[in-house]
Amino acid sequence: MPAPRPSWRSLSPVGLLVGAIFFATALTPSLVPRAPLLQGVLGGVVGAIGYEAGAFLAVIWRLLDLPVPDPRRHRRLLAGAAALALAIAGYGIARSADWQNATRRVFDLPPVEAIHPTTIAVVAALVASVLWLLFRLFGVLRRRIDRTASRLAPRRIGQAIGFVLALWLAWALIDGVLVRRLFEVADASFEAADVFIRPDQPAPTDPMHTGGPGSRVLWDEMGRFGRDFVATAPTRDEIAAFAGPGAMEPIRVYVGRRAADTPEERAEIALAELIRQGAFERAVLVVTPPVGTGWMDPGAHDSLDFMLGGDVATVAVQYSYLTSVLALVAHPSYGVAQSRALFDAVYGHWTTLPKESRPKLYVHGLSQGAFNSQATLPLLDMLADPIDGAMWAGSPFFSSYWRYVLERRRKDSPAWRPQFGNGSLVRSLDQFGGLDGDFAPWGPVRMVFLNYGSDPIVWFDPAAAWRQPAWLTPPRAPDVAPELGWFPVVTLFQLGLDSAISLDVPGFGHAYIARDYIHAWAALLDPPGWSPERAAALGAILAARPSPFEP
Repeated sequence: MPAPRPSWRSLSPVGLLVGAIFFATALTPSLVPRAPLLQGVLGGVVGAIGYEAGAFLAVIWRLLDLPVPDPRRHRRLLAGAAALALAIAGYGIARSADWQNATRRVFDLPPVEAIHPTTIAVVAALVASVLWLLFRLFGVLRRRIDRTASRLAPRRIGQAIGFVLALWLAWALIDGVLVRRLFEVADASFEAADVFIRPDQPAPTDPMHTGGPGSRVLWDEMGRFGRDFVATAPTRDEIAAFAGPGAMEPIRVYVGRRAADTPEERAEIALAELIRQGAFERAVLVVTPPVGTGWMDPGAHDSLDFMLGGDVATVAVQYSYLTSVLALVAHPSYGVAQSRALFDAVYGHWTTLPKESRPKLYVHGLSQGAFNSQATLPLLDMLADPIDGAMWAGSPFFSSYWRYVLERRRKDSPAWRPQFGNGSLVRSLDQFGGLDGDFAPWGPVRMVFLNYGSDPIVWFDPAAAWRQPAWLTPPRAPDVAPELGWFPVVTLFQLGLDSAISLDVPGFGHAYIARDYIHAWAALLDPPGWSPERAAALGAILAARPSPFEP
């Protein structure tokens, strides 16, 4: 019996070349800056996938009974492919610092350290090796199933059955055991953190505060982000220093997920609390779904409170403990159901009030909150009595109204700052502007989209695997590196990683800041006497407040 061939001889020349190309292109400029460790992980993952894709093409070639090189020629091809693959990978590693610095320049960040390429090479090699071994284990499983299936069916059919069954078993193991267990642990961990009450954050003593005496909402049921939202609101005195002596205490109503069992019950509690605190007697009422964990961005809501002199009420209801991505995967319907229930309850009551005395009604949402808000806003059902407008920040790529605006924008406007129709209903801006243009006057309803050009959660698109995204077409957003290119398949993985780390640099990526919320709210609300000087003064006040981003 002949001795088994050394494992290196079974390597695929095509796989080596494709893997090296994938690896090198994964290190090219990105939408947001990446640490070398993450660059190495991405390079290793994409390189391993590229190798398997190339090897799979070789398998298809053989299954079609097309000519293959003899063993001697195969060794020569393998040696040549290995040398070329090393050269391609080495070029990518050598250029990785320059490519990453191209992204960092548009973010006004210092260049990477000299050790950057070395870290990438070591991490990528480790990750690719682990994945290569896992793929080989999958191959062993597939071949064992092949042998059994080939006894019952023709060889080609048996091989197809073996591949499908092996794939199903692998996925069943990952999804049924690993993923589900991870979700259970994550859900329990996030819920435990949500229950924790900070010693320096006692329940309010003012009966007109949510969670205080007489409130329909219990302090310990609001969740940590709900308590933060209420406890950190700017005071009347703070607002008066900016808005004048007529300032008011803003109303903030927040209902935690533990307050009731169903979305409808939580929405009714929120409505009752709004009525109790006199929210429908304020000038403005804002309905805003939080992000997955229940977090409310202080930059968005503090700027609104100051701008309106506190004459505003904001209401939110928590629907999950998990982060937005985990919440969408674990229970995608929860956020939409809660957002719909809250809006329907508030809107239903608002429509019963006299038009001349009721508050102006707006909706707002950040990230998944923007998606949930857009997914549940019944525009056609409101035509007889419409709300006054909406301001959405960081709308995920799958958000309904955002996709509609993006796909039907004026052809002379870039994707990263789309102009829709004549601008009387919808306008978009980023941190560099966008509200100045050839627009018709605002109509009775205003919709404002705040999206950064470097936000991968806004621009992620599965189609990026096979076609260049529109936002890469010149002219590009100022915070997108000119050197950033498009590569089939690889760009999709780059956007996926960028989405996971898009909160690292405030004012870029998915980290929206108060300065830019100010301009978005001003466009939506058109407050009396507003000016660039007022905006700058408010920006200075908000910049001095604690950072809104969680560590």
